Amino acid sequence: MLSLLIATTNLHKLDEYRLILGDLPLHLLSLRDVGISDDVPETGTTFVENARIKAEAYCRMSGLPTMADDSGIEVPSLGGAPGVYTARWAMPDPNDPHRHYRRLLDELQGKPFHDRIARFVCAIALARPGHEIELVEGTLMGVIEEQPRGMHGFGYDPVFYLLDYDKTLAELPPEEKNRISHRAQAARAARVVIERWLAEG
Repeated sequence: MLSLLIATTNLHKLDEYRLILGDLPLHLLSLRDVGISDDVPETGTTFVENARIKAEAYCRMSGLPTMADDSGIEVPSLGGAPGVYTARWAMPDPNDPHRHYRRLLDELQGKPFHDRIARFVCAIALARPGHEIELVEGTLMGVIEEQPRGMHGFGYDPVFYLLDYDKTLAELPPEEKNRISHRAQAARAARVVIERWLAEG
C-alpha cells in the first residue's frame, strides 16, 4: 500500500480528497499525521507555482510521495483577484465565518452580470522522491451572487452560482459538489497519475 501525504491541514480538503481517492490502495496522511508543522511560504504568482513549491518542500521534508494543491477564485472584472491571494483576501475578522466572501460582495456591489463572472481554479502538484514533479489542474465557471445562499460547503461556496444548476455551490449536496468542483476535477486528474504510480509499483 502506498503512503501518500496530502499536504494540507484543511479538514474540508482532506474529506474531499478522501472521497475521491478513498477506494485506491493508499494510506492517506495529513501534515499533522506525519508531524510536520512547518508552513511553506506560497511565493508563486500562479496556482501551479504555489502547488509545486508546496509539493516539493513537503516531499523533501517527509520523504513521502506528496500531493499539494493551491486553489482559489478569479474574477476577471477585478483583474483576476483574489487569485492566489484568495485565502488572504478575506475581511480582517478571523472569527467571521463569512469573511471569505464579504469583501468579494462589497467589491462587486451594483456590478452587472457580466462583471460578476468568475472561476474557481485548483492546481495539484504530485511529487515523488527522485522523480519529476507532475501537475494537473481543474476549473469551474460560475457567477458571483449578490447574496449568499446555501448551507453546504465552505469559503466562497455560498456566493458561487452555477448556471447549469441554478444553485450556488453551497446549495448542492456535498456528493454533487465533489463530483463537479474544480478540486474534484483536478483530483480526478491526479488520481490518474497516482494509479500509474501504483501500477509501476
